[in-house]
Amino acid sequence: MKIDVLTLFPEMFAGPLDVSIVARARKAGLLDLRVRNLRDWTHDRHKTVDDRPFGGGAGMVMKPEPIFEAVEELGAETSHVVLLSPAGRPFTQAIAADLAQREHLVFLCGSYEGIDERVRVALADDELSIGDYVLTNGGLPAMVIIDAVTRLLPGALGDDASAADESFSHGLLEYPQYTRPAEFRGMNVPEVLMSGHHAEIEKWRADQARQRTAERRPDLLKQTENTGAKPPPQQTEN
Repeated sequence: MKIDVLTLFPEMFAGPLDVSIVARARKAGLLDLRVRNLRDWTHDRHKTVDDRPFGGGAGMVMKPEPIFEAVEELGAETSHVVLLSPAGRPFTQAIAADLAQREHLVFLCGSYEGIDERVRVALADDELSIGDYVLTNGGLPAMVIIDAVTRLLPGALGDDASAADESFSHGLLEYPQYTRPAEFRGMNVPEVLMSGHHAEIEKWRADQARQRTAERRPDLLKQTENTGAKPPPQQTEN
């Protein structure tokens, strides 16, 4: 997969995308990730990327010219352009799975008071938000989505079943996990997990996933019940 990120603050991306799963995917050639400075597509001495909004108001708006030029230079017929914006649809695991199937993703990171609307209308194939709050710019949302998408690329986790059986992959939260020691400060691992009875373990995990989802995210449980989806027998986080 190829990903281009268009941002005014490329320095933000140094570090988070150079470690862990994303770094391994890049090193293995599974992910070709380039972070681009939008100012490279400006033509004035000041590298101007923003201007005052028509109609007045506080703040500045990102100009369309450098964004159009950058997308037209980097993009192709198979490119999928994603605008990061608080006004976008909520990002989910299902969207991550869809994006992971794309050949080329272009992320447009908004800044200041936003991006000229003509960018959204003419260039963006999708508009995504990672939550109902406002961040300084679209850099952090881009990193979040890149991480979620990368772990779904075949071979990125080493065991593809790990990505298929995670929280949200089947509409429910993950069940509780335990490891050694079996007893720690008076807290014991549920006996069923040490029983070796795989059918009982799968049933316990399914029940726990549903119970946890009902307590913490009843909206997810309602969606699962409406679609008839069932929790997986095993799920593994990385």
